Amino acid sequence: MKQSQSRLIELDFFRGLVLLIIVVDHIGGSILSRVTLHAYALCDAAEVFVFLGGFATATAYAALAERRSEATARNRFLRRSLEIYRAFLVTAGLMLLVSAVLTAFSIDAPNLATTDLDDLMDAPLAALRDILLFRRQPYLASVLPMYAFFALLAPMVLPLARSKPWLLLAGSVALWAGAPAVDAYLPAAPDMHWDFNPFAWQLLFVIGVLARCQRVYQRVSAHRLGWIVSALAFAVVAAAAYYKLFIEHEPLDGSLKQNLSYLRAVNFLAIGWLVANLIQLGWAKKAAQWLPWVGVIGRKGLLCFVAGAVISLTVDSVLYAATDGYLNYPLGLLADAIAVGALFAVALASEPLKRFFARLYGTRLRTWP
Repeated sequence: MKQSQSRLIELDFFRGLVLLIIVVDHIGGSILSRVTLHAYALCDAAEVFVFLGGFATATAYAALAERRSEATARNRFLRRSLEIYRAFLVTAGLMLLVSAVLTAFSIDAPNLATTDLDDLMDAPLAALRDILLFRRQPYLASVLPMYAFFALLAPMVLPLARSKPWLLLAGSVALWAGAPAVDAYLPAAPDMHWDFNPFAWQLLFVIGVLARCQRVYQRVSAHRLGWIVSALAFAVVAAAAYYKLFIEHEPLDGSLKQNLSYLRAVNFLAIGWLVANLIQLGWAKKAAQWLPWVGVIGRKGLLCFVAGAVISLTVDSVLYAATDGYLNYPLGLLADAIAVGALFAVALASEPLKRFFARLYGTRLRTWP
């Protein structure tokens, strides 16, 4: 990727695209979700999201350390972890609120946080404590605890990525390999679990950091035998697509995603390598210039993730009630249009609202990263 003076527009484009895919993928009757990554691969947008998170973290950390100091960069990502924790609490609260409102209107859909609502009504203090301690992670808020963990890791990971990349990679692989054994010790309320084991998913975050800090792709692709890697990547992607399209039509076991199985990781890395070839040819930059509105969503990543969670749950539940859970192409496409349009509206309105409140309170408000 080529970097502009301010931001990598390709990075913003891919982050925005992934956020859009995450929104439609969590709408059961979505038509667009029938052609997104999970339909053709053993992985889905979650792998892309985490990898890009590592890449973006390395980009932001390096820029801040260069402009100011390493200490400033470290402190910024410690604060970032608190911001993500706050976003988790907001998202968890919104999941409960949306579920309560929809339930009040007699909309009964499978993804509503009804169990969390019941527990909140029965034992409010215990339920709130569990949310504060990550022991309870209402629907679609579950990715944020993992991200808070990654932000805390950034001050340790980034220096190693620059000076001792192989040591960092070896430690990350070892932690990933032992993650399933650690899963049972993650804090969780009775009958609850972490949808994303952070000790497993840190592998893709670290690989994203290394992809930004080390010129691995450039060195390998420039080698006279570099084409072999591309050929192997294509073979892996083709084999996974054949398996998903013609052999196994049911969703894979949830534990494979929870602990980031090697099948998902290898499939994603193969896809990532092929996409890197397209980026090298300049296709991603052209796409980002043709579709600037996607980059707007990518630049408001945390805000759009929180908003996307609310949009997904609301649209999915209403669509389910309207179709009795059956696939309906016209209503499914309408739901997709509403979800995509709503997310873009949130991204577009964030800056004017920020300026409005800044004038209202006579102070400068911090932007959502």
